[in-house]
Amino acid sequence: MQGGVISTGTAQGLESLGTVFYEPCLWFRRSEIKETAVAGLRGRKISIGPEGSGTRALLLPVLARAGITEQNSELLSLSPRDAVDKLLADEIDAAFLVASWYSPVVLQLLADDHVVLSSYPRADALVAFYPFLTKLVVPRGAADLRTDKPTSDVTLVASKASLVVRKDLHSAIQYLLLNVATKIHASASIFNHANEFPAAEEVDVPLSSEAQRFYKSGLPILHEYFPFWIAELMGKIIILFIPIFGILYPMIHFLPRVYDWTIRSKVLRVYGELRLLEEDVASRAQYGEWGKRKMSAQLDRLEEQVNHLRMPVAYASLLYELRTHIGLVREGLKKQADNAASRANSRAPTG
Repeated sequence: MQGGVISTGTAQGLESLGTVFYEPCLWFRRSEIKETAVAGLRGRKISIGPEGSGTRALLLPVLARAGITEQNSELLSLSPRDAVDKLLADEIDAAFLVASWYSPVVLQLLADDHVVLSSYPRADALVAFYPFLTKLVVPRGAADLRTDKPTSDVTLVASKASLVVRKDLHSAIQYLLLNVATKIHASASIFNHANEFPAAEEVDVPLSSEAQRFYKSGLPILHEYFPFWIAELMGKIIILFIPIFGILYPMIHFLPRVYDWTIRSKVLRVYGELRLLEEDVASRAQYGEWGKRKMSAQLDRLEEQVNHLRMPVAYASLLYELRTHIGLVREGLKKQADNAASRANSRAPTG
């Protein structure tokens, strides 16, 4: 789509894949006309493109700023072919064409001595008024170096053509279009250097998100190895899994520690009770047989509790160590009981 001719209402539902080439606004006049500025065409017969064309939509406001309107000049709705024929037949005075430098009608006019490619002396002002326009310069002799055409540098204004798609167009097809546009429009021309197009520029229509990613990172690498629909699906899956992996990785790293703590905590709780019993054994050495039996019953309860613990095989050694420690406390209790009995016998009166 030609830049500068799409209204806001028309652009709804559309997205741009960037600009792809210049569309210069060339104007030719009969060589007899000495006025070199656009304003000098007032009152003459001028072709500005058919009704509804992008050429006409672009030129009407530009000519109006130069004081040329339908009230003071004859603005004709001719096709490019008809405009060229009438200009060469001296039936009109000037013709404006928004066309490629290499189009047949432009090449025909450039080769004819009866017409002159004209400049926009106030091109900078036009660009300031209409930001979608760009100032271009045709170097002297660019049309024909042998005959020195044009005989001096020619200043032009140009709009940029945008590659426009519907918003609902599949993103994979947008990537294919961008890839092909790069192959077609990346070469140099008289108005642009190599790799200047396609470009991430918004003219009337906003860039699609796929176009923004393409200009920032290039074609996704998956598209080089898979059919486009598979590559696009895999790309979306990868994008989906990046945040998921960012959450799962810490969890995977942390879960074994949580599991280990959960298993060991079962044993540690029993060790806590065993520690209290061991302290009671040491502090109740002076108590009687009833206290010893009570402590022995508590040790039996702990041992029974340990026997009913369900532990993974990797943690079985913890249970064996716990049983050993219970046995040590039991032996300490038994030793205290034996010592107490020996002391009691030594104090008993003899015969």
